[in-house]
Amino acid sequence: MNTSAPLLHIDKLHHQYDGVDVVHDLSLQLQEGEIGCLLGSSGCGKTTVLRCIAGFEHISGGSINVAERLLSGPGVHVAPEKRQIGMVFQDYALFPHLSIAENIAFGLRGVTPQAQQTRVEELLTLIGLDGRGARYPHEISGGQQQRVALARALAPRPSLLLLDEPFSNLDVELRERLSQDVRNIIKQSGTTAILVTHDQHEAFAVADKIGVMRNGRIEQWDVPYNLYHQPITRYVADFVGQGAFLPGKAIDSFTVQMELGALQSRWAIEDQSNLQVLLRPDDVVHDDASTVTAEVVNRVFRGADFLYTLRLGSGREILSLVPSHHNHAIGEHIGIRLDADHVVTFSDTDTAHSDTAA
Repeated sequence: MNTSAPLLHIDKLHHQYDGVDVVHDLSLQLQEGEIGCLLGSSGCGKTTVLRCIAGFEHISGGSINVAERLLSGPGVHVAPEKRQIGMVFQDYALFPHLSIAENIAFGLRGVTPQAQQTRVEELLTLIGLDGRGARYPHEISGGQQQRVALARALAPRPSLLLLDEPFSNLDVELRERLSQDVRNIIKQSGTTAILVTHDQHEAFAVADKIGVMRNGRIEQWDVPYNLYHQPITRYVADFVGQGAFLPGKAIDSFTVQMELGALQSRWAIEDQSNLQVLLRPDDVVHDDASTVTAEVVNRVFRGADFLYTLRLGSGREILSLVPSHHNHAIGEHIGIRLDADHVVTFSDTDTAHSDTAA
């Protein structure tokens, strides 16, 4: 366990626009070298948090510390240009009249020409564009332009790097490929970073820690695995990943009975009334030998597998991820069984109970 002081520490951040709360009681920490992400739908406040960290907004309450330095707090507001924070924008904001090398060098101030050249060459190598520094932005692809924008932000060795929806202008295929490239570049540079996005695939591909935001608050700040398998609220369960909910009844403190059968929990189920059991597509396995069947009502071919929407006898629908050699037609009934290695249930209080939680 890392006991060192976090590089980024936001404590009870509060911000208003025209007297209306847009961020309230928001806290998070990032250790040096970690990549964090604020994930949420439009209007949830995630970009406002990024602007507060950058210093573009004066906060209404709470504090922001970077490298144990108070940047925003009661009576304190350090100007954006004095925060040692780099930023990558949605539109890259490259200067069209400057070469790639000149764009990267733009943020380097107070260093010798030799030191500037050395740093630019280091970053060109890091982003896979070594030998192409003399080209101009219009002569390279959108993905390469994004990497140049990233290199320019990294050039002055910022304490913290902020990325604002960095892949929103790219097509889906390029977005998926570049998100992994960006993660590798940031990790190789040793920089601490935080990005905002509405796309969970980007968040999972890039970040070590993710905060799912809703109405100006963080619902859950956690590693991607826990957000998917151990969501602590119904909202997080719905927002992250695909899944379905089946009503269940606790027949004892460790067993939930539902339409598909009984699931055993390794931890006591505290609230045993009005349970909703979360089932992910990989929790429902196609099994020809099973006596429990469901009707195929929709299917999405994804190459290696099908994502089937299945209707149970009750009329309720669930999802199942099935290898693509099991090719079933809509209207066909197939055998299924549960293969869930943990149980996540929700009660009317919207709080999750997970058997993998301590």
